[in-house]
Amino acid sequence: MSARKKKAKPKAKPKAKPKAKPKAKPKASRPAPRATAVSREPKPVIPVPDDLAPLGAHVSTAGGVALAPARGDDIGATALQVFTKTPNQWKEREIEAEEATAYRAALAASGARFVNAHDSYLINLASPDDALRARSRASFEAELRRCRALGLDALVSHPGNFIDDRASGIARNADAIIEALEAVPGPTRLLMELTAGQGTVIGSTFEEMAALLARLPVALQERVGVCLDTAHTCGAGYDLARDYDGVWARFADTIGYARLGELHLNDSAAPLGSRKDRHALIGEGHVGDAAFRRIMTDPRLRSIPKVIETPKGEDMVTNDRRMLRKLRAFARG
Repeated sequence: MSARKKKAKPKAKPKAKPKAKPKAKPKASRPAPRATAVSREPKPVIPVPDDLAPLGAHVSTAGGVALAPARGDDIGATALQVFTKTPNQWKEREIEAEEATAYRAALAASGARFVNAHDSYLINLASPDDALRARSRASFEAELRRCRALGLDALVSHPGNFIDDRASGIARNADAIIEALEAVPGPTRLLMELTAGQGTVIGSTFEEMAALLARLPVALQERVGVCLDTAHTCGAGYDLARDYDGVWARFADTIGYARLGELHLNDSAAPLGSRKDRHALIGEGHVGDAAFRRIMTDPRLRSIPKVIETPKGEDMVTNDRRMLRKLRAFARG
């Protein structure tokens, strides 16, 4: 029997090539995000050497005090004010050798030529409460030790609140200063800051500050001076806007320029004689541009370090850069 012939399988039709998908239209590129205030502001060029006395601002020490000099450079500062600890807490700390070394190296690489600390807001050396005064004195001494470890030029301190009796408060304040300076020797100069006069605070008048300083022994006199804050003097009733020469004549006769170790340049959001401490941007308060222009061109004040504590605004650099440029422009006339 003959074998049956197998039927040939039909050849498979070639598969149709898949149609090419249309190319997707390129997505429209998103607009670049707007630059922040920091990036819009050009980094200032610090004149070297600076023909003015050191001029700068209070800068942050977040992350370590060694970061402060670079932050000063970022705003064009040749003077810096810092906190060496959290200012509204009693917790103290010591400056370790490694931290001091890092800070000094950063300072040497920066444009800063003057650095001061501001002490804790909690300190009240004039308090009639023995426990609070003792705690305040311990904190004040710790401030002086940190300044010595870092080699700071000055420590700015507010006189205390007398609470019970003004004369007794001045005496207690002076005694505590004497005890602390004798316990912590060093080159850092203590600068007592003139106040706006709110509540029972000491030191809102030139005469009262002079009385406080006069209680210090001769051996300590060279270590102590004053810091004049233009916003505070406005609050205390000293009219730099309308009686510039009169105010400085009274200062010279009562305290003396030799005592003036630093100026805090702040306009005042509170009116003259309000007894309130409210800072404003230069030229936007009750002191006004004209007074700051005179300060920046006054030969008696030319060598005095000057620091702003004006509002920072949305970031930590834009307002400070603008205020320092403005003050330098005033100095050029």
